[in-house]
Amino acid sequence: MDVVEAIRTRSSIRDFKQDPVPKGVLKDILEVAGRAPSAVNTQPWEFVVIAGDVLENIRKANIEMLNSGIPPHPEHVIVEWPSDSVYRKRQVGLAMQIFQLMGIQREDKEKRAQWLERGFRYFNAPAAIIILIDRSLSGSGPLLDIGAVMQTICLAALKYNLGTCIEDQGVMYPEVLRRYADISESKRVIISIAIGYPNWDFPANRLRSDRESVESTIIWCGF
Repeated sequence: MDVVEAIRTRSSIRDFKQDPVPKGVLKDILEVAGRAPSAVNTQPWEFVVIAGDVLENIRKANIEMLNSGIPPHPEHVIVEWPSDSVYRKRQVGLAMQIFQLMGIQREDKEKRAQWLERGFRYFNAPAAIIILIDRSLSGSGPLLDIGAVMQTICLAALKYNLGTCIEDQGVMYPEVLRRYADISESKRVIISIAIGYPNWDFPANRLRSDRESVESTIIWCGF
């Protein structure tokens, strides 16, 4: 698979088979991802890779926190979409597509709550990659670099027939990750990537989200 095909093929996977991902494969993916660009080669990312009983304990604790009504309190900046913006419209459009595929009605609060829980369970993936940065770095400075390494992880995973989902629900309760994954307070928890072999029978995994036409996002100068 060449790089253009990988970019066009990649999609967010929201349910996985339970087959474990070999440690060596995950190491290879992260080694490749380490070639991602970063400002003046600072490489501000660090990874915690979780699986097995550790991941299961984190899943359970996340759901307990969520269902106890404890508000999420991530250590990364929460992006808010203005209610009357095209960005909010795209967000709502994605949710509608997913709920239609999953047969979740707008008024079905129970199924909507169950769907919300999936993200806090890393979409049942057999492994998850948590990306950290050092607290000595500014709040937003390294985020462009983190975006580059995230995309590279997701593309490299395709070589091994793995699927991924970049998701912030998995880091909404950072104290849970610190408790079970022994993450130092000197590190800031930024984002998680669920990773595993896709369950292609899961309806939401058939989703191909829309993209704006390239002509609507480009200003040509000098052509």
